[in-house]
Amino acid sequence: MTIYKLLLEKSDVHSYNKRELFTKMAKNELFKLVIIGDSGVGKSSLLLRFADDQYSDSFISTIGVDFRFRTVTIDPSDVKTTPKTVKLQIWDTAGQERFHTITSAYYRGADGIIIVYDVTSPESFDHVEEWLTEVDRYANKGTSKLLIGNKADLEKRVDYETALHFSEALDIPFLETSAKTSTNVEAAFITMAKKLINSRTLTERPDPTIDICKFKSKPKKCC
Repeated sequence: MTIYKLLLEKSDVHSYNKRELFTKMAKNELFKLVIIGDSGVGKSSLLLRFADDQYSDSFISTIGVDFRFRTVTIDPSDVKTTPKTVKLQIWDTAGQERFHTITSAYYRGADGIIIVYDVTSPESFDHVEEWLTEVDRYANKGTSKLLIGNKADLEKRVDYETALHFSEALDIPFLETSAKTSTNVEAAFITMAKKLINSRTLTERPDPTIDICKFKSKPKKCC
């Protein structure tokens, strides 16, 4: 039974305004995000800072995958719909080459991919293209992407402008962050959430009105 039918069976109204129906259908969303990038760029630190508002200098490399949840509310002025409460399921993947076979499996079904490099490591930035190639190979077509330059509290060896031009050429949003100081961490994940909400809104928004006659078990002629 479709969600349209469920809504219509519980109401005496014969048609729904687009905004009213869409609000009932999609107050809450669940999005799966996957964080990728070289080992040591700070993926786990970003996740811990965003999910638990904590930071530790003693992180060891992730073995395989880890994940956390966080629910956020998006302001309606920032998205093409009513206020949204979204649940983000965020997967932290190992950056070591030997784990790529494991982590690539988590690309499938991901709504968004966050590619992280270390602003103090030109090598990690150079590898971003390789990570994007892997995303294109394993992720679903149309998966949203976000580029993050982490450790912005340290002396940079990758210019902001260089990374910005790279991201603009690929039409991917870009932010520099610091998991240590929490700079732009919240903004980065919220940017991804907004992008996903707007994308899903455009693809799933229903027609302005719905004729309930087509849902009745015995067809009747409409007035």
